Amino acid sequence: MGGKQETEITFDDYMAVDIRVGTIVDAEPFPEARKPAIKMMIDFGDPIGVKKSSAQITVHYEPEELIGRQVLGVVNFPPRQIGPIRSEVLTLGFADGNGDIVLAKSDKPVPNGARLL
Repeated sequence: MGGKQETEITFDDYMAVDIRVGTIVDAEPFPEARKPAIKMMIDFGDPIGVKKSSAQITVHYEPEELIGRQVLGVVNFPPRQIGPIRSEVLTLGFADGNGDIVLAKSDKPVPNGARLL
């Protein structure tokens, strides 16, 4: 990861990664995680529904300010056990100059469940 360009992939490879927009409907601290994190419930609309995610975003975000915010997430990775929760979505973001994560989002509101094309 970082500045290096990764290996080329095909368009079909890209389309296999299902990236959708969802709205955070609940967020709270996740003290059980090994590194400081926030656990979130993200509404991806029908037919995906509300999914759980955990993200190490505590440097830039407080849980209460995340509610109502739209974020991007990969919805077709297998669930991953993170401490006591089963994370169902990989919430996407970028590392800033210090390596702290800034969430990826659309610059305008779009319907929950819209796919990144």
